[in-house]
Amino acid sequence: MSRKVVWKTNNQDQLSLLPPSYDDLVPKNHPVRIVNTILDQIDLSILEKGYKGGGTSSYHPKVLLKILIYAYLRNLYSSRKIEEALGENLHFMWLAGTAKPDHNTISNFRSGKLKGQFKKIFDQVVVLLAEQGYLSLKDIYVDGTKIEANANRYTFVWAKSIKTSRNRIKKQLKELWNYVEKVYVNEEQLPNTPNFEAIDPGKVSQTIDQINQALEGKDIDKKIKQKLGYAKKNWPKNLEKYNKQEEQMGTRNSMSKTDPDATFMRMKDDHMQNGQLKPGYNLQTGTNNQFIVNYTLAQTTADTTTLIDHVDEFIDSYGQAPGQLTADAGYGSEENYADLESKDIEAFVKYNYFHKEQLDQKRGSCKKPFAADKLYYNSEQDCYYCPMGQVMQNIGGYQKETKTGYLQTIDRYRASNCLECPMRGVCHKSQGNRIVERNHNLVRLRAKAKEKLLSPEGIAHRKQRCWDVEAVFGNIKHNMKFKRFMLRGINKVETEIGLIAMAHNLKKVTLAG
Repeated sequence: MSRKVVWKTNNQDQLSLLPPSYDDLVPKNHPVRIVNTILDQIDLSILEKGYKGGGTSSYHPKVLLKILIYAYLRNLYSSRKIEEALGENLHFMWLAGTAKPDHNTISNFRSGKLKGQFKKIFDQVVVLLAEQGYLSLKDIYVDGTKIEANANRYTFVWAKSIKTSRNRIKKQLKELWNYVEKVYVNEEQLPNTPNFEAIDPGKVSQTIDQINQALEGKDIDKKIKQKLGYAKKNWPKNLEKYNKQEEQMGTRNSMSKTDPDATFMRMKDDHMQNGQLKPGYNLQTGTNNQFIVNYTLAQTTADTTTLIDHVDEFIDSYGQAPGQLTADAGYGSEENYADLESKDIEAFVKYNYFHKEQLDQKRGSCKKPFAADKLYYNSEQDCYYCPMGQVMQNIGGYQKETKTGYLQTIDRYRASNCLECPMRGVCHKSQGNRIVERNHNLVRLRAKAKEKLLSPEGIAHRKQRCWDVEAVFGNIKHNMKFKRFMLRGINKVETEIGLIAMAHNLKKVTLAG
């Protein structure tokens, strides 16, 4: 016997005596409520001051900020998609109080009103989360990742190419003047030789005019005449372009024409894992308990030169330095060690061959037993001893400046008699007596770092670093699907990555709750 199927009632035209409010339809522990509650506690007066007043009414910055943060939490980054959600998504409607700012309003707020101001708002949220026990500002884990810029991958400018082009113009000017000298070879008076060292638009234009005047009325080669015409028309203009590009690049080696603040970097996230060069920014983050406590953007490809600015930004944000800092070998330079030491920060930072040292020690072997760092040093007499026991005296030293302007002091030590030494072939390959160079400050700092890294506390920090900071990058790039910026210019991009960082943190609060 078959039973009768009973359908649930569904009358779209039925009126409700008491229409439900949006608040009744939003669950109590929903992420949108977390965003709303946290941002209600934040002082946004710094944004309110950016409004001039007059004219039509404006959407309050708190409303727009809530919309943006929740949109980023939901992986919505397009202002048009956000505008669409405000008219269709119940949670957006509740959060915005049924306000419906269009995509232009949202985009202008993100790239305009928030520019240069968002970091202070982010810091307030981090302090609030620290007070609530979600994270600590005493112990941070630092690492970097590269994120692609919103720029054409093929409109690149290289500093070396500009230098080559300048040298080519200089060489061709000299060749043109050599032609002038050949024309005047049988004449007594030769025109004054131009200055070929000053390769700038004005000087080059003057030099071309000088060559034209010297050849005026002479029977010159047709190709030379064409080349002079091309040079007069293009070289000064090209040099002006080179000057502007060099000014935009600063100390960088490259930049993108569509986003001059972006630098070409080797990205690892392509499917072939072959490290393609793309315009991008180097994101540096400091984390604790997988919460982002600090972020900075660098235009350099290496992490080494970013740590000092990153720590300084942390101190500016929170008025104090972290008690402990853990980072991988990409940050293990003398300058970084010295800076952390001067700021009284306990550093668990590896140097570049730390793991190789441990592996060699475990195997009980060493490929270079006579390397300079294996020689015995007598600190009282300031001398080294070679493998045969001969004294290597200090013969002076020199200072070397790094790219960042940091001065390293290098001491040199020379052996006294290597000519008849039976171990010379395996000890060194130089013709005379062996000379070794040692940076004693770096040796001291690395020994200090090694002691900390091998301590029980150091081992625990090294283990935690992997899942603490690298998991954050995994969430941003894979779960939040944020692999490419939408805005251009480092100031706007800083705002965008700040929104991502705050959305990441509030999502963590949601999961923790």
